[in-house]
Amino acid sequence: MVCPVQAMPAAEEPRAAWHRPADMNTNLLDFDLDGLAAYCEQLGEKRFRATQLFRWIHQRGASDFDQMSDLAKSLREKLKARAHITALPVLTEHVSADGTVKWLFDVGGGNAVESVFIPEDDRGTLCVSSQAGCAVGCRFCSTGHQGFSRNLSTGEILAQLWYAEHALRKRLGTGGERVISNVVMMGMGEPLQNYTALVPALRVMLDDHGYGLSRRRVTVSTSGVVPMIDRLSQDCAVAMAVSLHAPNDELRDPLVPLNRKYPIHELLDACERYLEFAPRDFITFEYCMLDGVNDQPEHARQLIELVRARGDGRSWCKFNLIPFNPFPASGLLRSPAARVTEFASLLSNAGIVTTVRKTRGDDIDAACGQLAGDVKDRTRAAERMAKQRTIVLKQMP
Repeated sequence: MVCPVQAMPAAEEPRAAWHRPADMNTNLLDFDLDGLAAYCEQLGEKRFRATQLFRWIHQRGASDFDQMSDLAKSLREKLKARAHITALPVLTEHVSADGTVKWLFDVGGGNAVESVFIPEDDRGTLCVSSQAGCAVGCRFCSTGHQGFSRNLSTGEILAQLWYAEHALRKRLGTGGERVISNVVMMGMGEPLQNYTALVPALRVMLDDHGYGLSRRRVTVSTSGVVPMIDRLSQDCAVAMAVSLHAPNDELRDPLVPLNRKYPIHELLDACERYLEFAPRDFITFEYCMLDGVNDQPEHARQLIELVRARGDGRSWCKFNLIPFNPFPASGLLRSPAARVTEFASLLSNAGIVTTVRKTRGDDIDAACGQLAGDVKDRTRAAERMAKQRTIVLKQMP
């Protein structure tokens, strides 16, 4: 179903001071704790005040400085004159029959991005967007077909988590207990092409004064921006998922155009380097199952060879097979369930940990590859994608 945000009880959602005086030009959601401490220092305040403020924002979901009772009144007055805590306006909310929730957030300039909350018995996962659109242009991804408008700011990335966490707490009546236990940067955009905004956002997610998530519970998904994989290993090594989708460069080039710049051997080298610093002892490879394109037994055997050639005989990766969610512009079809099962068995029998992703939220277009939002494209995506559809993807006999 579709729920206009106006239909939700106002008391059930965190407040968003969207209409504000022009001089209140600093959104505190844009800062990690070090950034907020530096900002408070400019106001003549000590670091512990920044920590208090940080907790109010992220742990309690406060946007009204007058609520922050343990801050000195003088600081509250300074903040009211100079700063704001502003959520993204929610354009629509869709709730799936399986409990998945999808929000469409307005990021201005005619652009809107989507975030998805996936509830499970043992966890609550939020899928977060990092860009308005995506410049990578993967053949099977709805976002890529919309093109690219701009990067999101740190505050716009965090605003998705801030809103979802505190809205869900109030709606579900958790008494302040955390709802979102995992965050995956798998929404709209290529996170590692928005690196300078991504890393402070990750730090807020991990900070014990913020959301307190462990590095194992925050995942960055990338199509393979090799230099940024190396940088992330040094700056903020969280769990890593790589959009592989093909066992060889000939097939991956048209599916994931970034492969032409960073081919598979360079990508896998970067993955092995990342493992030295990662919180998990494996990299997850995402593999979208496309009927007659990348789903044949020979493709599985090629993947097995790729994996066995690395890792010094140890188990260093897992595969997550993703049923393709078709959309008309892709020109692609979902692999039959029996073929997905056979493919998974070949990998598993070779000693590779393999899972098949359970499709969630597909009735509200919230499943993997379906996030699209609204994007004012600046990259002539429609023209590029039309050319891609003329490329013959070699099918196995």
